[in-house]
Amino acid sequence: MTQSNLARFWEALSKKQEELSRSSRALDSIAVERSADSLEEATHKSARELAVTSLNREATLRRSVAMALARIEDGSYGACVYCGNDISSRRLEAVPWTPLCIGCQEAADLGEESVIESTEPPFLNAA
Repeated sequence: MTQSNLARFWEALSKKQEELSRSSRALDSIAVERSADSLEEATHKSARELAVTSLNREATLRRSVAMALARIEDGSYGACVYCGNDISSRRLEAVPWTPLCIGCQEAADLGEESVIESTEPPFLNAA
């Protein structure tokens, strides 16, 4: 991968990271609200579950973007973290934070445990 391509991906990933930090959802959306009406209570519960799912999805995307930026830094960006083969340019253009080539992604989508386990992100420093 050329330096200009890496710079372009770095810029795209940095913009995505900035966008995610600006659009951060407040945890207020998962606050428990009590109601005497059971239908209203069920509506609140459904809204909370949807908010938690959305927060989880956003956190996963944030982590993926941060890990892609780290791979650019360590020189491994563009290589599949599972098999080591190059990730196609078209795939990186579409999803610049992807850690997997299309073959390994398809295997992970089908639930192949070896691929899924190898792509689990390490815990990032919480401090």
